[in-house]
Amino acid sequence: GKRKRLNTSVLYDSDDESEDSDIVVRKVFAKRHCIMDEDESSEEQQPDKNCPTENVSTNRKHKVFAKLKELAKQRATRRSCSSENCEGSNGEAEIEEEPLCHLPLTPTEVSETDSDSMKDFIVDEDEDDDDNTEHTKSKNQTQQKELNTSNSELLAYYVPHLSRCDHYVHFKRIVKAFLINAIDDTFLSSLYDGTRQKKYAKDMLLSLHYLDDRFIQPRLENLISRSRWKDRYKERVDCYPDVRIVLKNPENISCQACEMNRYCKFNVLLSGKLYNSRTLEADDFMSDDKQVLKVGVVCANRTRVYHNLKHFKYKLYVDCSSVTRLDGVEDEPVKDTVERLFSQLEDTGWIRKRYDDLEDYMNDADSFQEEK
Repeated sequence: GKRKRLNTSVLYDSDDESEDSDIVVRKVFAKRHCIMDEDESSEEQQPDKNCPTENVSTNRKHKVFAKLKELAKQRATRRSCSSENCEGSNGEAEIEEEPLCHLPLTPTEVSETDSDSMKDFIVDEDEDDDDNTEHTKSKNQTQQKELNTSNSELLAYYVPHLSRCDHYVHFKRIVKAFLINAIDDTFLSSLYDGTRQKKYAKDMLLSLHYLDDRFIQPRLENLISRSRWKDRYKERVDCYPDVRIVLKNPENISCQACEMNRYCKFNVLLSGKLYNSRTLEADDFMSDDKQVLKVGVVCANRTRVYHNLKHFKYKLYVDCSSVTRLDGVEDEPVKDTVERLFSQLEDTGWIRKRYDDLEDYMNDADSFQEEK
């Protein structure tokens, strides 16, 4: 190596001089060191000046247009060659082979050099995609569809309110389910207990959960949490599907809803049969029972909003039952009867009107102010 040659030259010069002359030795060492650096750098760089420019240019073009496998081989070859050249070249500068050529680069060559380094990261990736996309595209799409379907089914089953179906579509399914149950009163119970497993039945059950868990229940909880109602009053409102709120003479008494001293001027009249919240089957026990409660203005308005939402589903089912009773067509399959009645209700705007009522009730609940 370089250090051995330098040390040999210095020792040779120091032998010619006197051993007592340290200054001469230092001068000769410095002078010979400079001479040897210049000679060796010129000698070692001389072969690089003879590098053919055509081979360099061809190699660059080959890197640009070659495919991934060919480029990988070229990189491996270039790296091995570069490492071998570095071992035989000047050890002070561990740099790549191309900068040692010291050839004047044209603007085109400079741009090609820059683009080569970028294409290592961009073009190769595109080429890799081109080579493998057609092979894996269909497989990836199939796996993605299966994953999305699986996730959607899980969400629909465990978290029904995350379903992506349109709200009005859910509502129409519910109307159709109520029409069926009005003719066959075991239909809703068979949905909830899992007896019916066909797709249309699962869709109807999903929509029923959607109505309860997304539309109604969150708003009911919000209305209660922001009120001062006592549990006894809430239970009464929950049990009676019919309500009338009548203006009466005002009295400064304790409100029977919140039990606060209020200027009470409304009577809340509760009546109707108790019913099952799922099957909507009415209970005839104490069917004529009624409750009359004196409340203030805020509690009266909250009662109206709360009651409209709480018993909307049951009222919708009662309306659907009335439609089937008034139909009068006999000896017709249940499916045909339901489809015919459903088409009539949709064509006349009956379904849309009920859906608009539900939206109004939800808006009233959302805009109801917190009780002071």
